[in-house]
Amino acid sequence: MACPQQHPSTRLQTPTPDVARVWFLTSGLSALSVRLTRELLEHGNLVVVALRPFDFDQEGDHELSREFRELIAECQTGKKLDEGWNDRLLCIHCEGRAIGQCGAAIAEAVHFFERIDILLCCTLEAVIGTVEELDQSDDTQNLVRDQFETTFFSQVNFIKATLPHLREKSKGHIIILSNTGGHFSYPGTSMFCAATRALEGYCDSLAYETAPFNIKVSIVQASQEVMFLTNKIKISPQLPPSENGHNSMTGVREILTNILNSHPRTAINETLRKSGSIITRYPILSDEARSTLVMETIFALLAIGGHENPPVRHIVGHESCALVKEKLKNMSEELEDYVNVGSAVDVYHIDTAPSSLTRETPERDLEMGDYDSAA
Repeated sequence: MACPQQHPSTRLQTPTPDVARVWFLTSGLSALSVRLTRELLEHGNLVVVALRPFDFDQEGDHELSREFRELIAECQTGKKLDEGWNDRLLCIHCEGRAIGQCGAAIAEAVHFFERIDILLCCTLEAVIGTVEELDQSDDTQNLVRDQFETTFFSQVNFIKATLPHLREKSKGHIIILSNTGGHFSYPGTSMFCAATRALEGYCDSLAYETAPFNIKVSIVQASQEVMFLTNKIKISPQLPPSENGHNSMTGVREILTNILNSHPRTAINETLRKSGSIITRYPILSDEARSTLVMETIFALLAIGGHENPPVRHIVGHESCALVKEKLKNMSEELEDYVNVGSAVDVYHIDTAPSSLTRETPERDLEMGDYDSAA
């Protein structure tokens, strides 16, 4: 099968590492993973990709695995075969939610390539639905569990399986492919954002624990568009909107539905929408559109991966950076607005209180009875 055409307008000049590295990708089927794998092989790296069997084998998910199948065919023929792409790519069927399979996959990768330098946790999947919609039946409650199993626990399993190897060689880099849902949320993405922040919080602590062993941890936050438009999404049955005299807020569901309806194979008709069924879709975009979406993130991953002093957090894209800066600015302003309320419960002598928190109180400790009046 023909390989997806690379368009010069969407292809960045990716950084070339000075030495070949072994990358382990926890998911190899997404548009981002396929293009990243191609870039890594192009620059002489060795790549291990984990494939969830039910994603790769199910007929309904053929579009999800199409580009990966094309990459495999490309590696096994012509110039790419002569350049050793087929020998430098290892595919392992592995269900990340099973810790035993993760351990076996890591062991197989180490046996095959003798080491792992970079673990990229890139398994992404989104559940769409309001808090109430995800609590209306056993099936929708299972969606919540699946969201955490896929986004959080499966990645934790890969991390735990890889740590002994990285610690033994006293060097390594763990990269978490996250998204700006780690900073702010949108209507209908509560469980997706909750799982995202759980993984980021886990890795913030992990970074301190692994630092003495020269193991770096980085979180790369891609845009929400990369997440929702290049990965599988599951949409819960919709409840009648709550009316409070104002227009209902447009959520991610409406935006995604409009995009899905632009292609006949992913369109959600009125009968299906009202059936009360959980809808699973993989957005069908042109190869050029997918490349445009993911190439900035791929560039960031290639630049950061294996760096001697990588960032703890990296936000991809000008628009995402601007949104996060605005969110942090608003948080800082709100903190300043209520800093006196927050500090009113502290017990200080005037001469020992931090200057930024000095307030007009008698030079004595606040008694318990004073707390209400101070607040």
